[in-house]
Amino acid sequence: MSNYPHIQSLSTKTSAINLEPDQTLKLTSTIVNAALDRKGDNIVVIKVSEVSYLADYFVIITGYSHVQVRGISQAIAEKVEQEKQVYPLGVEGQKESSWILMDYANVIVHILKPEERDFYNLEAFWGHAEKIDISSLIN
Repeated sequence: MSNYPHIQSLSTKTSAINLEPDQTLKLTSTIVNAALDRKGDNIVVIKVSEVSYLADYFVIITGYSHVQVRGISQAIAEKVEQEKQVYPLGVEGQKESSWILMDYANVIVHILKPEERDFYNLEAFWGHAEKIDISSLIN
């Protein structure tokens, strides 16, 4: 989280751990809209709460360069902080910026370059989970 100097210790900030289901979906919507603002592509939202204890939703986003992947990540962090006053529990992969994972407890965001997205194929791995139509999440 060192790339987010404005994010302080989680003990003084709010995380998404105890969000109600409707709040979690609103958080997911904020994430999707922030990604779209930075031209994130092929956005897929998967409801994993019925098949995994890891989170309620996974948001999978394609960015076409290291710079775009980082930019999408930063846009999500800023928009979620600004609109929801919620901060990620952790962010991984910023240095390499080919796959950044943002852990918002109830929502886990994967921002990947096309090569990584094709190789890891998270949609197929979680294919038994329900896909959410993102048109209902776009503002």
